[in-house]
Amino acid sequence: MFVPLEKKNTILTRIAVGDETAVKDCIDQYGNLIWALAKKFTPKQEDAEDAVQEIFMEIWQNAARYDSTKASEVTFISIIARRRLIDRLRKIYRRPAIQSIEDVFENAPNVSESEMNTKIQANQAVDAMKELRAEQREMMILNIYDGMSHGEISQKLNVPLGTVKTHIRRGFKRVREMISHHKFRKENFATA
Repeated sequence: MFVPLEKKNTILTRIAVGDETAVKDCIDQYGNLIWALAKKFTPKQEDAEDAVQEIFMEIWQNAARYDSTKASEVTFISIIARRRLIDRLRKIYRRPAIQSIEDVFENAPNVSESEMNTKIQANQAVDAMKELRAEQREMMILNIYDGMSHGEISQKLNVPLGTVKTHIRRGFKRVREMISHHKFRKENFATA
């Protein structure tokens, strides 16, 4: 197979054929670029470090797909980095931030009464979920906190889709019933 000379000399082509020195060259050549992108897209230092590692792994796994006739090496690497970082952001923002009820009260001294009631009801819902069967609770947590669809939950837990939908629907119904019947006493949620 004929490979053009300019393609033979690229770092990605060398990585694709198993040249171990190419990995070091890739880090030396593109490490600052990837680090700068990771810091721009991620809020924490630890997240940026993890992102850089993931990006390099993806670059190495996709090195054979690089085609110098379609894009420059730096463009190919930048696109991989950007896609990986966007995927990480989507995952982060899909999950709601979870705070203790005490933190919510301390950080929001001017909260209106309706907002306070909403927060109390949310806490009651969390406590009500603790009363559900374990498999039902797990499916609801995957749906609510992890943002997984019913289909994703079905695949992850290896459970039929209809079973997942039924457990989640009945779980929400049961939580609403427990809250509306005041199964949980209000003084359990009052803070000093």
